Amino acid sequence: MAAVGRGFLALVGITHADTAAIAQKLAAKTVKLRVFEDAAGLMNLALPDVNGELLAVSQFTLYADTRKGNRPSFTDAAAPEQGEELYELYVEAVRAAGVPVHTGVFGAHMQVELVNDGPVTVLLEA
Repeated sequence: MAAVGRGFLALVGITHADTAAIAQKLAAKTVKLRVFEDAAGLMNLALPDVNGELLAVSQFTLYADTRKGNRPSFTDAAAPEQGEELYELYVEAVRAAGVPVHTGVFGAHMQVELVNDGPVTVLLEA
């Protein structure tokens, strides 16, 4: 079981159009995203500033297309081989930036619990 204290839960969805450059760009954005409060109460601090950690969970269902019918289509999600490769690249790029990263198991059925400390939920796209 993986867990983090202060930090982010990143639900990582990969589409067939994603590339290694996109994975690296989003990893850098994750590390530099300033959403933690500073002494003045402003969202000015990033993961490294607060000794934060990342829990990265692969989540192909983020690319569910629900525009037609009641059963989601996942045709926009990357094939498992591509998805796993880019997910791992994202994780390693965050680690290389000095942020501790914990992961789930790619493609596995997992139960994820979240205690959201504040009103901040951000969608990162390249």
